[in-house]
Amino acid sequence: MIKILVIHGPNLDLLGEREPEVYGKVTLKQINTALRGLAKNKRVKLRILQSNHEGEIVSVIGKAKAEFDALLINPAAYTHTSVAIRDAIRASNLPTIEVHLSNIYAREEFRSKSLMSPVVSGGIYGFGINSYILGLNAAILLAKNNARKSA
Repeated sequence: MIKILVIHGPNLDLLGEREPEVYGKVTLKQINTALRGLAKNKRVKLRILQSNHEGEIVSVIGKAKAEFDALLINPAAYTHTSVAIRDAIRASNLPTIEVHLSNIYAREEFRSKSLMSPVVSGGIYGFGINSYILGLNAAILLAKNNARKSA
């Protein structure tokens, strides 16, 4: 069975109340429910983590290769600042999809640079909750393709 690690970065626990004009009114619980439903339909196992702590995210990614087939991550504000998370993703060698609810390239200038983009398999942004749905589908596809290459 394919196993995918989903990581939600800092402040995503505030979704639904934080800047709804940017992030919409969807809550993290609603996103996780949608992801679990899709995973169940696709017969994929998920582990979902939300953390406001860079070190915790780095540690989880560092251990992920032993257990997971792909990574779906919304690094949130760490997208633009965390070399540590970038390096952990690269070192994991896992197929990784970066997602964002908003279009980071249409926002403030400092948000238009993703440190993750050069080391992830692909990115999906600007589609609200659907960024996660599309991202999970992409991560499943990458994991399956990787499994076929290994077989």
